[in-house]
Amino acid sequence: MELRNDTRFSEFLLLGFSEEPELQPLIFGLFLSMYLITVCGNLLIILATISDSHLHTPMYFFLSNLSFVDICFSSTTIPKMLWNIQTQSRVITHAGCVLQMYLFVLFAGLEDCLLTVMAYDRFVAICHPLHYTVLMNPRLCGLLILVSWIISALHSLLQSLMILRLPVYRVEIPHFFCELKQMVQLACCDNFVNYAVMYFGAGLLGGGSLAGVLYSYSKIVSSIRRISSAQGKYKALSTCASHLSGVSLYYCTGLGVYLSSAGTHSSHSSGTASVMYAVATPMLNPFIYSLRNKDIKRALKRLFGTKL
Repeated sequence: MELRNDTRFSEFLLLGFSEEPELQPLIFGLFLSMYLITVCGNLLIILATISDSHLHTPMYFFLSNLSFVDICFSSTTIPKMLWNIQTQSRVITHAGCVLQMYLFVLFAGLEDCLLTVMAYDRFVAICHPLHYTVLMNPRLCGLLILVSWIISALHSLLQSLMILRLPVYRVEIPHFFCELKQMVQLACCDNFVNYAVMYFGAGLLGGGSLAGVLYSYSKIVSSIRRISSAQGKYKALSTCASHLSGVSLYYCTGLGVYLSSAGTHSSHSSGTASVMYAVATPMLNPFIYSLRNKDIKRALKRLFGTKL
């Protein structure tokens, strides 16, 4: 009778970026700084939009939600990595690993959905300015956020249930967090169906969101081309500049993760790409949405009562 390997480990080891002891303080300091910048920057945007009545609009409502998601996105991976470096332990429980993976996929999906919702908001503002306040009413805005959470939660649940049923054959994860693809590679069974589910889910959510963004901006560009004055065109484009920068950063780094993981089996390359996607993007978003935004700058001045 053939024995079936159905091993299920209770703990995993996160190998991180390097096993060299002298590099650990440098890695710890770098990621701690990036995490603090991410939390403080996004928290400032949330406080500014809440405290300033002039920012109680759909655009800034969606931006504050994006900032909240960015904080959560970084918090699913960096604190655990910092804790492991500080305690010189790489252990994470099976339940903790699945939970970390679930939350990471959840907030990555929410980022996709919110960028699409923000693109739709810009589409309505530019293509239908006279009906903007009627179309983008508080009820619709709340509904869009709720639907984004539901879609992301269901997608993340599907991927997590797939992982839970997999028997694994090794405990070492060559990454700094429990990334979905790394978890699938731990399985000791035929992974064709697992990879199909993983890529289909990611492609459906990510590809559908990107298609929504591209469709909205195709309509925006068409509408801007009909504006006669150069000043009007510039004003319309300036309202989309920050969002376009955020979309480009997120999707380019996300695409880099999948291309690097598909083109090479090097855990170092995959980990570096994941840093850009999961750490750098949430850190840079507050700068992207605030540096050229006069409303956010004004709100921050009022918040601190100083002349920045």
